[in-house]
Amino acid sequence: MGTQEIDQDQSGHRHRATIQHVLNDLRALEMMLEQGTLESGVCRIGAEQEIALVDSGYQPAPVGPEVLDELNEPKATTEIGRFNMEFNLNPAELTGTVLSSLEREICGLMQKARAAALTHGAEPVLIGIVPTLTQKQLTLDFMTPRPRYFALNDRITEARNGKYSIRIKGIDELSFVHDNILVEGLNTSFQLHFQVDPESFALAYNTAQLITAPCLAASCNSAVLFGKRLWHETRIAIFEQAVDTSGDDMPSQRDVLKRVRFGEKWIKESVLEIYRDDVVRFRSLFGTGDIENSIEMVERGEVPRLAGLQTHNSTVYRWNRPCYGTTNGRPHLRIENRVLPSGPSVPDEIANAALWFGLMVQIPRVYPDLTERIPFEHARANFVASARNGLHFKMHWLDGTTISVRDLLLEELIPLARAGLRSRELDEKDIEHYLGIIEARVASGRNGARWMLDSVAKIHELGTRSERLSALTASTISRQRSATPVHEWDLAEMHEGGCWTRHYTHVGQYMHTDLFTVREDELIDLAASIMDWEKVRHVPVEDAKHNLVGIVSYRSLLRVIADPTLRAKGSVSVSEIMHKQPVTATPDTPTLEAIELMRSNGASCLPVISEGKLVGIVTEHDFMRIAGQLLEQQLRDNPDIASKPGNNQA
Repeated sequence: MGTQEIDQDQSGHRHRATIQHVLNDLRALEMMLEQGTLESGVCRIGAEQEIALVDSGYQPAPVGPEVLDELNEPKATTEIGRFNMEFNLNPAELTGTVLSSLEREICGLMQKARAAALTHGAEPVLIGIVPTLTQKQLTLDFMTPRPRYFALNDRITEARNGKYSIRIKGIDELSFVHDNILVEGLNTSFQLHFQVDPESFALAYNTAQLITAPCLAASCNSAVLFGKRLWHETRIAIFEQAVDTSGDDMPSQRDVLKRVRFGEKWIKESVLEIYRDDVVRFRSLFGTGDIENSIEMVERGEVPRLAGLQTHNSTVYRWNRPCYGTTNGRPHLRIENRVLPSGPSVPDEIANAALWFGLMVQIPRVYPDLTERIPFEHARANFVASARNGLHFKMHWLDGTTISVRDLLLEELIPLARAGLRSRELDEKDIEHYLGIIEARVASGRNGARWMLDSVAKIHELGTRSERLSALTASTISRQRSATPVHEWDLAEMHEGGCWTRHYTHVGQYMHTDLFTVREDELIDLAASIMDWEKVRHVPVEDAKHNLVGIVSYRSLLRVIADPTLRAKGSVSVSEIMHKQPVTATPDTPTLEAIELMRSNGASCLPVISEGKLVGIVTEHDFMRIAGQLLEQQLRDNPDIASKPGNNQA
């Protein structure tokens, strides 16, 4: 959770005051490290559980602030999107039954959230990215009304010249342009915290970097965005591209770092290396109202909040982020793992935590020389590969070796995690239960992302995209309630998405987006061939910038056959026969309005336009199919009418 108390005015002397505050805090932290003030010898953990909210139709529900008011839970707080919220879980020492206690805490909070959300027609879900979320739900109307979020949007949007260009390639390819920071709000995560001794911070942080890739590979749960099958953990690509302030006008010869990043090198000695690097590379986006003199406080033996440094740190998004905090009046350092997604189930999340915590304990013991045995570039490459491919890639490992990530986990890392947890005297049943989930998941090759992709493959030819995405979301919720881990889940079924009629209220829900188009100067023979080969009766005509300029219909071709003048020409261009001003719709056009448009204009199709660009098409055949489904449903719901004698007579 980012700092909420901010100073939005960062011009002139206010910005200089903010920088001075940060520099003072860095010096104060350096003094505390020199004096041995920071807590040592305590292995404390924590977690932040982000959840998404969906409505009865499994669409994102922008009711987070209202649910929080209803919930009245001190552990609950806002996220940047109104369709998300977060629980800050109790910190606890890594020992005994802490893992099962963490699961019970999350389940209890989820039960409270479910009850509070129900009063607002919503349902909580644990998932990295809600499959039904669309770009229209990423406007500022869906941003949580908090000064920090709007200030963050203003700063980053200004740095990007008002344009967020996102491009991701997986099985499918996604490319779109957005105009605000809420694109970052797509992501829902399960963040882990691990307290470390200040004198061993460097090795602990390097360990976190080394194990990020295999832990993420086992945990991926974000494979679908806007109906596209992308990275196994698409959150990584979205966040890194969304929260970037380098701008498009940076010289190509210059090396530029992004605010969201894995890192550039191993840490050698101290947490100060990370903080200093981030301060010199990234401008403070905003300050804080806290004006404590941290240096004087340390000199008096007091514990400062280091609010300036923490505010700056909250806007630099390392995937493994150093954190400073206090517990029971004692200052400490911890590492925040921001990589793991929310879900697929609570037991899955605790299993992910067990793997990470166990490795954070044990890896420094068995590989204290890890930075000498693997180049940092290999660790970073592993991270990207795990986000792209989940459990299906070969990792760079120690001493120049490569190994399947599944084999590495099963043969080496899970046993090491088990030893690490045992050394902390965790409950043996908990260890075997949660690491057993990881073992079974890795052996089967089915993490949350693989379950999504297999489910999509199963229902890919059924219904509309809207129906399939609703089914994927609905089945995720129903299986989460069973509290079974994802490797045991049945694949999604189309009927789980609920009443099909809610998927046909607007044109964008069922329009065809895989379009066959022609240009004005092309032969009508090409348009005729497209109709014949692809079994379509309408071919949109667009220019080089994808602006719609006309439509060629089956009727247009019949006119060519009937017109001897055109036939005599031999070579007829599309521009000569196309309808130049076709009636159009937008993705948000209600279905009833679309039907009336077609009826009143005598049109047999509607090209669909968004911001002047051709994005889809609906035809009279689509409405016949919808009408057929409605008729069939009515007859099934009223069997007495369907079976009455004489109903089939003329």
